Amino acid sequence: MEQDSSSLLQATEAAMDKCIEHFGQELAKIRAGKASPMMIDSLQVDYYGSMMPLNQVANVSAPDARTLTIQPFEQKMIPPIERVIIDSNLGYNPQNDGVLIRINLPVMTEERRKQLVKQVKDETEQARVALRNIRRDSNEQFKKLNKAGLSDDEAKAGEAEIQKLTDKFNAQIDTLTAQKEQEVMTV
Repeated sequence: MEQDSSSLLQATEAAMDKCIEHFGQELAKIRAGKASPMMIDSLQVDYYGSMMPLNQVANVSAPDARTLTIQPFEQKMIPPIERVIIDSNLGYNPQNDGVLIRINLPVMTEERRKQLVKQVKDETEQARVALRNIRRDSNEQFKKLNKAGLSDDEAKAGEAEIQKLTDKFNAQIDTLTAQKEQEVMTV
């Protein structure tokens, strides 16, 4: 039973780690004053009948703080990529010169910055919900182990350890959120 509880704790920590990693990726997609290729990584492009991530059909780079460039691996992919960017409702206006697609990012207004902070808070809440779900599932597993023969003390200790992990990862979420909000509000 000791083996089951320690492997459950390890699995819980791995799941929470994955949750934080995903949260960090979602925050990276939110524009924070400077251009980043991750801002459009989530876009899917129709590539010969199958949907592919944009970064698998083109090189995406940020040559300066307010410009993204997209250079497709195949010339004929320019119109579909341009269409996907326009249809994505990200508010970007792509410019096609026949070889590259350029996206010039406008200077953010105070109102836009506040919208982005709100978006950061929404992502934060989703990450917290995910952590709580992982905690709940792990606690249920400890209760099942308890019924299967794990002592009450070991089950309580396991649940306490899961709460410590949850607190630790919630602190990481707080740190990432504060950094991103600072980044977004910096002019």
